[in-house]
Amino acid sequence: MKFLQKDLRPWGQYFVVHDEKSYKLKRIEIKPGQRISYQFHKKRSETWTIVKGSGVLNLDGIEKNVKYGDTITISKKVKHRIYNNTNSDLIFIEVQTGSYFGEDDIIRIEDDYKRI
Repeated sequence: MKFLQKDLRPWGQYFVVHDEKSYKLKRIEIKPGQRISYQFHKKRSETWTIVKGSGVLNLDGIEKNVKYGDTITISKKVKHRIYNNTNSDLIFIEVQTGSYFGEDDIIRIEDDYKRI
């Protein structure tokens, strides 16, 4: 499969699968023992479907175990983070909807890698 964009991150990598004016579709891979920043978005909502592995999801301070087949809806301004607490990759498909999909709409609250 050919991807529109690939970006390496300290926690893993993501691939942009499809990018339209009204939505963006990504494949996100979290390495074992890693987690994304605790963050929120002002201009987009996200829906995640776990397609490989399992982990711990934090939505507005409430933690919940997630696994293959689970779908999570994250509304605008909802703080969120996912942690891969296993020894194999955690992969999910992210569908972004809203008015803007740029990476500068990530408002980080906490970050293991000291990013702003």
